[in-house]
Amino acid sequence: MKGDLSSSAIHALLADGTTVRVRAVEPEDRDQLHRLYAQMSPENLRMRFFAVSPRSAALAADHACTPSGPGHRALAAELQGRIIGLAEYDACDERGSAELAVAVADGQHHRGVGTLLVEHLASAARADGITLFLADALSENAEVLRLFSDLGLRVTRRTDGPETRCTIALDQDDAYLRAVEERGRTADLASMEPLFRPRSVAVVGAGRRPGSVGRAVLRHLRTSGFTGRLFAVNPHAHALLGVPSYPAVAALPFPPDLVVVATPATAVPTVAEEAGEAGVHAMVVLSAGLDPVQAQALLTACRTHGIRLVGPNCLGVANTDPALRMDATFAAGHPRPGTAGIGVQSGGVGIALLEGLARLGIGVSTFASLGDKYDVSGNDMLQWWENDGTTDLALLHLESFGNPRAFSRTARRVTRRMPLLTVDAGRTDAGRRAAASHSAAAATGTLTRQALFIQAGITATRSVGELLEAAALFHAQPLPAGTRVAVVTNAGGAGVLAADACVEAGLVLPALTSDLVGDLLAVLPDGAAVGNPVDVTAAVAEDELGACLDRLTAHRGVDAVVVALVPTAVAAATGDDLVRAVTRGPAARRSPVALVRLEQDASVRLLPAAEGGEIPSYAQPHAAARALAHAARRTAWLARPPGTRRTPEGIDPPRARAVADQWLTGHPDGGWPGPRTCAELLGCYGIPQSPWAWAETEDDAVRAAEHLGGSDGRVVLKAHWPGLVHKSEQHAVRLDLLGEAQVRSAYQYLRTRFEGLMTGVVVQPLAERGTELLAGIVQDQVFGPLIIFGLGGTATEVFADRAARLAPLTDLDVHDLIASPRCAPLLFGASGADPVDLDGLEQLLHRLSGMAENVPQLAEADLNPVLATPGGLTVLDARLRLLPPRPHDPYLRRLR
Repeated sequence: MKGDLSSSAIHALLADGTTVRVRAVEPEDRDQLHRLYAQMSPENLRMRFFAVSPRSAALAADHACTPSGPGHRALAAELQGRIIGLAEYDACDERGSAELAVAVADGQHHRGVGTLLVEHLASAARADGITLFLADALSENAEVLRLFSDLGLRVTRRTDGPETRCTIALDQDDAYLRAVEERGRTADLASMEPLFRPRSVAVVGAGRRPGSVGRAVLRHLRTSGFTGRLFAVNPHAHALLGVPSYPAVAALPFPPDLVVVATPATAVPTVAEEAGEAGVHAMVVLSAGLDPVQAQALLTACRTHGIRLVGPNCLGVANTDPALRMDATFAAGHPRPGTAGIGVQSGGVGIALLEGLARLGIGVSTFASLGDKYDVSGNDMLQWWENDGTTDLALLHLESFGNPRAFSRTARRVTRRMPLLTVDAGRTDAGRRAAASHSAAAATGTLTRQALFIQAGITATRSVGELLEAAALFHAQPLPAGTRVAVVTNAGGAGVLAADACVEAGLVLPALTSDLVGDLLAVLPDGAAVGNPVDVTAAVAEDELGACLDRLTAHRGVDAVVVALVPTAVAAATGDDLVRAVTRGPAARRSPVALVRLEQDASVRLLPAAEGGEIPSYAQPHAAARALAHAARRTAWLARPPGTRRTPEGIDPPRARAVADQWLTGHPDGGWPGPRTCAELLGCYGIPQSPWAWAETEDDAVRAAEHLGGSDGRVVLKAHWPGLVHKSEQHAVRLDLLGEAQVRSAYQYLRTRFEGLMTGVVVQPLAERGTELLAGIVQDQVFGPLIIFGLGGTATEVFADRAARLAPLTDLDVHDLIASPRCAPLLFGASGADPVDLDGLEQLLHRLSGMAENVPQLAEADLNPVLATPGGLTVLDARLRLLPPRPHDPYLRRLR
C-alpha cells in the first residue's frame, strides 16, 4: 500500500508504552480477524455493527482482507503476533472522501490502539488523495466518538436518531501535529520508565575477570548504591561481587525491568530473545561489533517483545535520583547528582562530558550513551528531560538524526523550558558538495544542521570544550538581556583582548552613559579610565572593584560584564583579593558576570559566590565571549514569537502534483524536465518568471527574438539539453543580442558547440540591471525539504553567500533567510540605494516553501538568478529535478 506501510511494518508505542506492530492487512489474516470479532462481547459487537450480528462480523473480516488499493486500505495492530485492532477505509462515490471503520479487541480498550491505527490510516489516505473520513456511530458509543474528537483533526457531527454521522477532515495542521506529539510523548515516557527508573537490573555478561566490562558495570551499580534489586547473569558463578548470579535471564526469580548486556556480539541476539520471552521491557547493549545479521536479530527481538533498547556499542545509562542511584555505565567514576541531562552517541564524548561537568561541579540528572542508536534516540532523551521534574540543562552530542523534523518540533518545545546545548559534529560532509545544482551544492551537512539548530533554538558549539564553557555560564548565571557588554580590567592589555573577543563573537561594547560614568568615577581610584573597556588600574582595591561591578550589573544600559583580571604585586601587597570582589557580589545580579584570568590552568572553572550561586571563570577572553554570545542568542530566541505559516494566494498544489506525475509517467527514473514543465510547475505556485520562448531552429529563434525583444530589442539565447545545469560554466548562454544577424550567429555558435547534445534554445529578453539572487529547494533524505537563499548569478559558488531554513517556513524564518546572507544590505538599500521589492521576496520564499511541502516529486529546485529590483522580482533561469515520490510522513508515530 502507499504511505509508510508500503514495504514493511511499522512499530509504534501505545499509550502505556507497549510496542505494537502496525501493518497492512493481508489475505492470510482472515482467520485472525474472524477471531477478533468472534471474541468480542455482544455489547461491543452491537456498538461496532449497530446490532449483535455474527454474520456482519464475518463479512467485515472477509472484506478487510480484500486486496488493498486506492479505494480500500486496511491496517492491523499486532501485539506479539496477535491482531488486537483493525482500521480500514473504503472510498465513497464523492471524490476525496472515504468511509472509516475501527475495531479494537476486547481487553485492549483505553490503550490508544484505535487512535494509533487511525493516525496511520489517515496518512495512507492522504497519499491516496483522500481528504475526508466519514464514520457512522451509535450516538451512545461515547468511546468511539471521543476517539474521533480527540484525534486533533477537525470533526463535525450530525445526529439522526440513534446514529451520529462524523465527518473528519484530514488536514495535517499544527493542532493535529500537537495532538500527535502529545500522544507520542505520553507513550514514550511510559516506555522509558523501565530504562531510567528500573526497580530491578540484571547484568548479563558480568565476568570473574577484573577487567571485564560487565563486571565494571556490576561494580558501578553496587557502589552507586542502587536502591533496587540487582542480579548478575553468568552460568559459571553463583555470586559476583556479592550479587547473586544466575545461569540465564530465564532463571532469574522474576523478570527485571532493565537488562544490561556485556556479552560477545554473537550472544547478543540470543540474550535479547530470552529477555523478551521473560518479560523484560528495557535493555542496554554495551557490546560492539555486531554484524548486520546479528544487528537485525537484536532489533527484531526488541520490537517483537516490546523492549526499549539503548545501544549497542555504548557506555551505558545512569540516573542520579537519590531515590534510585543507578549507575549502569563503565565510566571511571560516578556522576554527581544534579540537574544536567547528557545524551551522546560517542562513549568517549560521554566520558569527556561527565568528567568536564564533574570538574565544574555541575551534577547530572540522567546520562545516556546511545551508541549505534538502534532505538532510543535524542528525541526520546529530550522528552524524558522535559518531564522528569529535575533536568534544567540539556547537553546532546548526536552524530546523526533519525527523524529531524520530529526532533525539531520536540526541541522547539523543550528549549522554551531549558537550554539545549550540542556540538555541531561532522561539519565537513564532502559528499554533499558533489551535488548537481547550485541549491544542492549549497545544502552541505553543516548548513542543513545549522538550519535545524537555529530554528529549534538549540545552542550549537564547535567542540566539547566550547560546550562545557557555555554550560558553565548557562548553569551559573542569568541570561543577558541583550548583546551589550561592559569590559572591566585591571590591565589595559587584558582589556583589549577581552574587547576584541567580544566584538568577534558578535557582542557589542557600547559607550557608557554619562550617569554611569559619573557613578563609576565616584568609586574607582584616581587614574581609572571609564570608557569601555573600564580600566580600573592596578591600584584598584577589592572594595572599589566590587562597587564598580555592582553599578555596572545594575545599569539598564549594560547586559553583561566581562571582568579580565591579572595578578599584580599591588594587590598582593595590600591583601586585596580582586577575584573575591567578583564573587562576593549580590546573589541575584540583574546581569551575568564572566571572569577571565589569563593565568588560570583550566579552560573554565566555577567559583562559589559568597552570597550564593557561582561565577564562571575562563582562562581565555574568547571563551568567555563565546559563552556570553551563546547566552545572548538564547535570550533573543526566547523573545521571538513562534512565527506564523502563510499560505500564499493563487497556488494550485493538486495541479502541480499532476504536472509532475504526468512528466514522471514518461520518465519513470526521474530527471530534469524541460523549460515547459518547469515553467508550468512554477506557474502553479505563482512564481514570477521572465518571458521566454522555446526555439528548435534558427528561424524559430529569430521569430522569438522579434516577439520578445524589450524596448531596445535585445535578447538572450540559452542552450538546453536534458541534464544541463550550469549553463554559464558550459558557455551555453549568449547575451545582449540585437537584431536578426546576431541572433542567427549566436544560434549557430550554440548548435555547433553542443552538436549532438542541444535539443533547442530558450529565448528571453535581456534583463534589466538588479541584484542577482539564488533561491532553491533541496529535498534532503534525512532532514526533509530545505529552502536555500543567497547571492546568485555567477558569484554563487565563488562567495558561497547563502542561508538555509527547513520547510515549512514561518514569517520569521523568511525574514531570517533574507537578513542572514552577507549580501543582505544590498537588499535593504545600502548606501542610499532603494531597497529591492522585499514583499515580493518574502512571497517568493513562502511560495517555494509551499512547493517543497506539497509536491513530493520535487527533489530540487534551483532558481538562479532571481533578479531583484525595487520594482519586483523575476526568475531568469530555473531548473527543477523530479523523482518518483517516496511517500513518507515525518510526523507519524513510530519507533526508529
